[in-house]
Amino acid sequence: MSEIHALAAKQAKGKLEPFSYDPGPLGDEEVEIEVAYCGVCHSDLSMLNNEWGMTKFPLVPGHEAVGKVAAVGAEAKFVKVGQTVGLGWNSGSCLHCRPCLSGDHNMCESLQQTIIGRHGAFATRVRAHWVWATPIPEGIDLAKAGPLFCGGITVFNPLVQFDVKPTDRVGVIGIGGLGHLALQFLNKWGCHVTAFTTSDNKADEAKKMGAHEVVNTKSRDQLKKLTGSLNMVLSTIMAEVDINSYLGALAPRGRFHTVGVIPKITTGAFPLIAGQKEISGSPSGAPLTAMKMLDFCARHGIAPITEEFPMSRANEAIEHLEAGKARYRIVLKNDLG
Repeated sequence: MSEIHALAAKQAKGKLEPFSYDPGPLGDEEVEIEVAYCGVCHSDLSMLNNEWGMTKFPLVPGHEAVGKVAAVGAEAKFVKVGQTVGLGWNSGSCLHCRPCLSGDHNMCESLQQTIIGRHGAFATRVRAHWVWATPIPEGIDLAKAGPLFCGGITVFNPLVQFDVKPTDRVGVIGIGGLGHLALQFLNKWGCHVTAFTTSDNKADEAKKMGAHEVVNTKSRDQLKKLTGSLNMVLSTIMAEVDINSYLGALAPRGRFHTVGVIPKITTGAFPLIAGQKEISGSPSGAPLTAMKMLDFCARHGIAPITEEFPMSRANEAIEHLEAGKARYRIVLKNDLG
């Protein structure tokens, strides 16, 4: 295959610069995707800053890719050249460990991530195992689809994993890149949706996205009114939370579930024991769950709210994200050529 043109950082917190590399022969079970759009996620920023201590430089970020399949390996299945697909946080799984055989490819014992130890999709092309190249159905706006493959699947996955019911009452903490999608999913799922926010100026927008009520978490009176009423609280934020307030809002057998990287969760045993409550977390979803999510989005007209930048202005887009100005996801349109 020909050389891939990309944007890469050479050191932690470094600027993205033009970078080209030879990907070598295409693996038998690999596909190569010609990137049309790629979302910018906070995880890209964390990797660029080496916050998790696992970044290898030069780093080509980008794990919310959308584009056409440009080439397939000799043993690749399910997708074909010319098909429009998406690629998220994960790029490979073994297919033979117990989690994979159970359909939990996202918990594979040898899971490969798109931007950990390999080059991502701030590039003309990106590679993945065919299992993770997810076909995009009609009815999905390709310019907005990228964030569905990370933020979208991350908040959709718990609805499937924990059998959330249309009769459930669910609260969402954080009306940002993940939370604004969670509100849309839960509303169309049939749930009564409560949005938790620290900003009153987001209330009207949250209701337009699907929230039936909005609670300011700075108000203890508002929180107290929810005591014992919610079946699930879904946290999408990366900051510490007063978890005992949310446990108090849960009904018996309720679940506090986090998909955001909360630095620390601290509580005693009694808030859990008394109401048989649970605290849990989950990663991005498996390929079949991603397909279900896309079908659900197409059926109900669900899409992230995005801002678009040319990929050549990726540094500007990352600064916009880092400053907390993104509303609510950023997508890069490929112009690297």
